[in-house]
Amino acid sequence: MITSPLPLPLLSQARRLLGPALLAMTLVLSGCASQMASDNAGDLTRSDGDWQQQDAQLAALTHWQLAGKVGIRTPEEGHSANLDWQQDGDDYHMLITGPLGAGRTTLVRDAEGVRLSSSEGDFEAPDAESLMLAQLGWSLPLGALDNWVRGVPAAGEHDLEADELGFPTTLYQDGWEVDYQDWTRAEGLWLPRKMKLYYGDLTATLIVNQWQAL
Repeated sequence: MITSPLPLPLLSQARRLLGPALLAMTLVLSGCASQMASDNAGDLTRSDGDWQQQDAQLAALTHWQLAGKVGIRTPEEGHSANLDWQQDGDDYHMLITGPLGAGRTTLVRDAEGVRLSSSEGDFEAPDAESLMLAQLGWSLPLGALDNWVRGVPAAGEHDLEADELGFPTTLYQDGWEVDYQDWTRAEGLWLPRKMKLYYGDLTATLIVNQWQAL
């Protein structure tokens, strides 16, 4: 179930947790993908009807991995990191590395719950939202991100705007604004290459370098 995020607190009040906190936030946007295939060498010209023709394939794409970069910006802070994300149905494994303060952080969801490991320690919770609430006092809708990163809304109420070719441009859901800014071809599909997410004063940027179906 997707929970709406709570109002953002002042991040300065949780500075000692800033490293793992911002790392968890990246899962905003959230698998190991060291070698992945893509179709980037092909024709990257989008055409009218391309998006609608891949509806069934997108719905079936529930096991995948991606590699890219993620950035988090608030009025007080700005950070970036490398992101390797593997999605297996409802479960995921995310590896975040880079200058976010913790060096290497993993966030895993499986049948046993959700676990976050970083230089600050190991943390567990029944779900990702509870884990973030326990560490930060606010929540991100991590249950929606595996849909958003494929360019589709999660289940539930939403508004979706599209361009003249039918590709999504802006998604509004659970208080978030998701802007799709660039696309790439991978696994025979059009998938987001760059997207920005906004909630209050928080901006998250995700750039995907490689996609692969599992």
